[in-house]
Amino acid sequence: MQAKKRYLLVLLSCAFLAYCYFGGYRLKSKSEQGVTLVTQELPHFMDVSDQLYDIDVDSSPHIRRLGEFQGDNYNKCRMETCFDFERCRTDFKVYVYPFSSDSDSEVDAELPVPPQSPSYQKLLNVIIESRYYTSDPGQACLFVLAIDTLDRDSLSQNYVRNVQARIQRLRLWNNGRNHVIFNLYSGTWPEYLEESLGFNPGMAILAKASMSTAVFRPGFDISIPLFHKNHPEKGGEPGFVASNNFPAAKRYLLAFKGKRYVHGIGSETRNSLYHLHNERDLVLVTTCIHGKSWKDLKDERCDEDNAEYDR
Repeated sequence: MQAKKRYLLVLLSCAFLAYCYFGGYRLKSKSEQGVTLVTQELPHFMDVSDQLYDIDVDSSPHIRRLGEFQGDNYNKCRMETCFDFERCRTDFKVYVYPFSSDSDSEVDAELPVPPQSPSYQKLLNVIIESRYYTSDPGQACLFVLAIDTLDRDSLSQNYVRNVQARIQRLRLWNNGRNHVIFNLYSGTWPEYLEESLGFNPGMAILAKASMSTAVFRPGFDISIPLFHKNHPEKGGEPGFVASNNFPAAKRYLLAFKGKRYVHGIGSETRNSLYHLHNERDLVLVTTCIHGKSWKDLKDERCDEDNAEYDR
């Protein structure tokens, strides 16, 4: 009787071991197949080109800054990809957005257009008084914002806040297509980053001063000179130029007077201007006096340059 119990116990043990072995193998196989299936069904997160959301961009200052100039739309923009030629087939007209909510529904009463700087007002006046201007956006080939974007230095008194919110509320914005954005200054101290506009220009054409080849889009953007706020709106009476002789019979061939930055962007160029200065027909004088800490950062030429600048 005891022997039968022992044999029965041995058989049950073998059966249990066999079940554990073969059953566990099948369970493992199904588990691996399930993992593979789940892995195949999971979305890929390595390609984030079309998965950037506003909340993600806003949460990172670095991404927000680079996103202004490094989006797919910006880098790939050319006239054939980001410009609607159909608007320009009949006539070339330029529409300037209205300045107040009383004149057009394009202006949001919650975000009224702030006053323009004298320089931007001059620019808009020239467009409005030209034969290319139209007050009908349906006839326009190009669109110019009433929002002053010339100075995007956040420390400047002419800096306009909430530009992104303002342009997104414009019914005709269309992600910047057929729009021209004018800009002279971008970024702020001490880097003055070229790509830091504080808003996304989208597909708009940039008419910008001091553009680098890394940002400039050939055949699309417009490189403009950096003009002073006292630059006249118009060039004088017609017929003032009596001849087209070159070089002109003037005392100075080249003249520049302004600040130079002893460090940061643009410093290498402006720190070399003194090589051209000959005090005769080439006059280039600079001063190091800029900001509160200029004395701590001044170089060996600052005292001499400052005296020449004042003289």
